[in-house]
Amino acid sequence: MPSKRLSVVVTRRLPDAVETRLKELFDVRLRDSDAPMTQAELTEAVKSADVLVPTVTDRIDAGLIGQAGDRLRLIANFGAGVDHIDVDTARSRGILVSNTPGVVTEDTADMVLALMLSVTRRIQEGLNVMQSGDWEGWAPTAFLGGRLGGRRLGILGMGRIGQAVARRARAFGMQIHYHNRRRLRPETEDALEATYWESLDQMVARMDILSVNCPHTPSTFHLLNARRLKLLKPSAVIVNTSRGEVIDENALTRMLKAGDLAGAGLDVYEHGHRGNPELRNMPNVVMLPHMGSATQEGRLEMGEKVIINVKTFADGHRPPDQVVPAML
Repeated sequence: MPSKRLSVVVTRRLPDAVETRLKELFDVRLRDSDAPMTQAELTEAVKSADVLVPTVTDRIDAGLIGQAGDRLRLIANFGAGVDHIDVDTARSRGILVSNTPGVVTEDTADMVLALMLSVTRRIQEGLNVMQSGDWEGWAPTAFLGGRLGGRRLGILGMGRIGQAVARRARAFGMQIHYHNRRRLRPETEDALEATYWESLDQMVARMDILSVNCPHTPSTFHLLNARRLKLLKPSAVIVNTSRGEVIDENALTRMLKAGDLAGAGLDVYEHGHRGNPELRNMPNVVMLPHMGSATQEGRLEMGEKVIINVKTFADGHRPPDQVVPAML
């Protein structure tokens, strides 16, 4: 007799091709609505499923995991970041956690450069004028921004995405500097022409643009706090495509409002999708709705990784992208 298929619950709408393949392989419960699950729906899911496929919008904390039934054995996250999942608690309950690393690297790095250009070349201001119909024609001193070439770029977090940003920035003629938990190998530094700073404070104080590319962990929460943000030059620009919690958003808002920073490009926010309302009215701030990884290719690859992780687990093996505490 064929073995019973795994019960899989997916918390958000996924690309059609991914959902079709999931239905072929598993006893899957898909999401009709694209709205996030309520807490009650998540609780029911962890009680009834063998595998949960959540996204960054789902908070899988100790309380929720504590309500999981005996069936739940894998949380196969659709995404690379797992700061919304209590991995330690899951591990203590014998529940594996997997993610989709490496998929969003190039897409997110592209968005970092897009935000740098948008802020430094005042693209948002130009768009607003054109869309409002208020443009009165070219003028020699209108919308003057600055070029990227020759600027010092400080990269906070030199993992896959940070290195992809460095490669792109070098093509624009930028000087690459970085701070990381561990220094890169000499050959990698040489290839990127990157300068390592052991002191984050010293690096921050000397950069023209600061790109945040580190994950959100207890040690990186408000890593860029009010004190450290004040070290930035008034002419500096900050770009964040990683996690909003790394920056003290209220302190950042105050500095931008006071003219103590030249601008910011933000794709993530400290309190989920609720960015500080004051940021929306600032002409030197570009705000995006967490779309750094939003490409068709990337989403399909994420889905493929989820399927491989679940299928490997179903076959009695360790998921290839299992998350362990040492990775965090």
